[in-house]
Amino acid sequence: MRRRRLAVGTALAVALAFLGFSPVPSSASGAGAGPLPIQFKLTDNNGSWYDTGLTLFGTKSLGVAVLPRTGLSSLPLDVNGLLNNTGVSALLQNLPLGTVLGGLPGGSNPLVNLDTLTNAVDLSGGLLGFLNPNVQKAKQDINALVTQLQNAPADVPLNLGTLPVGIDLMNQLAALQALSTPNLSLSPNAQFHVGAPDAAATHTVTSLIYPYGSQPIDQTSAFAGDVSKQLTEPGLYAWVCKVHPYMLGAVVVDDPLTPGLDFGRKLVVNARGGNLVVPSNSNIVQQLVQKFFRLTSPGNWQTFSNTVSKHWDPTYPPAPILMYDAAESPVLVPNLDAYYQSLFTEGVDLPALTQRPAVPGVGEVWIDAQMAMTAGKTKPGVATKIDVQNWTVARTVALPQINMNNPHNMWTDRNGNFIYQTEWFSDRLTVFDRRTGALVRTLQVGPDPSHVMTRVDTDQLHIAINGGNQVVEVAPGGTGIERRLMTQFAGEKPAHPHAHWMSADGRKMITPNTNNNDAAIFQDLTQTSGDMTKGATGQLPIATSMTPDSSKAYVANFLGQTVSCVSLAANACHSDAGTLVNNKAIDLWATYDPVTGANSGAFGGLPIQLPTSPDGQAVLVANTLTSNIAVIDPDTDKVVKYLPCDSGCHGINFGAKQGGGYYAYVSSKFANSVAVIDADPNGDGNPADAAIVGKFVLDQAPGTANDDPVVAYNGMGGQGVFAYPIVYNGWVQNAPAEVASQLTCRQLNPINPEAC
Repeated sequence: MRRRRLAVGTALAVALAFLGFSPVPSSASGAGAGPLPIQFKLTDNNGSWYDTGLTLFGTKSLGVAVLPRTGLSSLPLDVNGLLNNTGVSALLQNLPLGTVLGGLPGGSNPLVNLDTLTNAVDLSGGLLGFLNPNVQKAKQDINALVTQLQNAPADVPLNLGTLPVGIDLMNQLAALQALSTPNLSLSPNAQFHVGAPDAAATHTVTSLIYPYGSQPIDQTSAFAGDVSKQLTEPGLYAWVCKVHPYMLGAVVVDDPLTPGLDFGRKLVVNARGGNLVVPSNSNIVQQLVQKFFRLTSPGNWQTFSNTVSKHWDPTYPPAPILMYDAAESPVLVPNLDAYYQSLFTEGVDLPALTQRPAVPGVGEVWIDAQMAMTAGKTKPGVATKIDVQNWTVARTVALPQINMNNPHNMWTDRNGNFIYQTEWFSDRLTVFDRRTGALVRTLQVGPDPSHVMTRVDTDQLHIAINGGNQVVEVAPGGTGIERRLMTQFAGEKPAHPHAHWMSADGRKMITPNTNNNDAAIFQDLTQTSGDMTKGATGQLPIATSMTPDSSKAYVANFLGQTVSCVSLAANACHSDAGTLVNNKAIDLWATYDPVTGANSGAFGGLPIQLPTSPDGQAVLVANTLTSNIAVIDPDTDKVVKYLPCDSGCHGINFGAKQGGGYYAYVSSKFANSVAVIDADPNGDGNPADAAIVGKFVLDQAPGTANDDPVVAYNGMGGQGVFAYPIVYNGWVQNAPAEVASQLTCRQLNPINPEAC
């Protein structure tokens, strides 16, 4: 583990950049002060999905704003009572740099910036501040604290209540804050813009973290246009797109009369029902901030090799952060980067991925490397074909002629001729030849199409229109839309369905409605309306699967930190007592304390895809927060095991294992790796022995057939996973003879073993 240092001159240069004293694109700015907004563009682009136009610590998705407390009385206003250009310039000159990124003079801790906090203290006293006893005492306390912190380790949080001078300093600063009450009309503002050409479809802006006492933002629907939010409290603000929930933006609003950048006293985390109030030093806040920098900074993504180990050392802002504990005592983190290196044990060697399954798979696996950039496109993403006999990347399909935009999920037709590919950040379904990768056609289906499956009885496609609040039914081959099925009742807010699942007889479908926190259950697709009912889920349901007999479904609740078991007819879910019930919440946080971080066993967080094995013996849940996979036993509806996963663990799907059984293939958004899981290695029907049996990179390689070479983020962005032949009940019975001959009798009859 390493401890970083930042020279004082560098720190002040960064501080000036935060406050607008270095060139910042006029169309976007990551620095705000008073009326100067933090401007975000929501885009289709890697790592800058919330784009400020300014890169800070490797990410374009972070802004810093200062809550003006000092030097406000003489600022010139325009006729509307707002600051004019001269007033804005004066405001910036009056704002102290002390807590934005100043530096201690010398010592082992140059980023606590208590020296420049003195400037804020001086300004807070006004013209005769030197006569104010609070100003004089605060300056004395700052000097004393500087001495005490000279040799403090940068990675250890300091409870200021345990230092002789810490509490006295905070009391003096509180008295000065009372004399310098901020003018709320000058509070920083966050502005968000969604529109072409940066965004080809629609998005939402939804508060994920915000200071207790401030107001969140949560739009009723995905949109294109503009929205803004005033940031009235100092602290950490973070936003997420509920349609594309790895799109993150954040702003730290700093109070200049505190040491360190402010995270706030208490924060509201939009999880576990939407109102989880925690101290700002809580473990869940640190987990989410860590993931923010892992996700939005491409330099922090995991890069594996098949042949050599790679050192992976994520970076974070080397800045001082002021947090508060459960007793509301101030806790100063001298250096966030050093602290996270210690807290999360980072700076590790990623091993060479040399493990391959001892038994080959059957057919091929397709995985969307959604972040890969190719030479002939401005939009990211390739569909990647893996040969599961020799475990090599056989082909990548980029389709530069249509600038394929963020390919997300795939399926095929009954005869295996086509790959149906959704473009999640666009409005198109794209069809290409499964064997050659040649483009067949595109079809406009609606904003943000996410997942696609076929009906086993008609071979029609069903596509979840994530931003359009419906599922479209499309003719075989993707030739045209035949029906639109709304996923909310009249009068309900838009549903934003994501990863739906179809039943083995083609009659049922379930969609997770991310915006409504429920599931739409279509009981009979042969009826004109689909005969929709609703099922209970947790918060932000995002993906589903069904058991092979279609008796129950599983729903991953991304922000709820649970998996819902939903009966589709008679009670089919197992309570913890073993009785059959209609609905059950499987708690992935049952062993985790979000405040202290204490846990009595492994736990999961931010669950996404969760397929049920074709024989109904296991459910595998990809957890992106905790980078692991929960194994659920459908016979008890309990988690029986966790397996490790890589950064941004996301997609899972099952394919056939040669000679019998199944492999699950696992993708990760922010790693270029693929894992292979055998959910039942000994074939006894108990998933407690599920194991990772292979792992390799998703990179386009010299021997890979392609229509456009990858030039950046090779193998990155693993999301949708599709295995051919389709081995799920209802589909496998329609497998073409050329692949059916490679399957065992049990694989061809996954829930009817007596046929064998």
